[in-house]
Amino acid sequence: HIATSLPLPSERGHLRPRIDLIVFMIDIKNKYSLKNVEASLAHVDANFFLGKTCFLVTGVGRVNCCSVDMNDVWKLGEVYCSPMLFCEVELEGVRVATAQRLLRMLQICAGHVPGVSSLSFGSLMRSSAAD
Repeated sequence: HIATSLPLPSERGHLRPRIDLIVFMIDIKNKYSLKNVEASLAHVDANFFLGKTCFLVTGVGRVNCCSVDMNDVWKLGEVYCSPMLFCEVELEGVRVATAQRLLRMLQICAGHVPGVSSLSFGSLMRSSAAD
């Protein structure tokens, strides 16, 4: 399911499926994108930041058109202990690889990969990003 912002509408909330992963998308070419994500973060239960959220940063191939300070983006990942994925959506190969990576993350977060928890997977992603 896709939402442009949080909180989700309360009507029909009892019919909503379980949420296994929240992907916050930030378009670095749009300063309102970061503001929307920052406003939405307040509506997420703190338990989700233990391996069930990530930030997907798009537009990274056009840093010269950047409207968002990348330090602010990196800070979100640190503050919320969530992995960062970077993608240039205009490049099909990168877009497909990113979609596959997100799908794998979702499988882990939903508990469909034996022996790997979302919490341990999140830790691995953060430690590999630091290397």
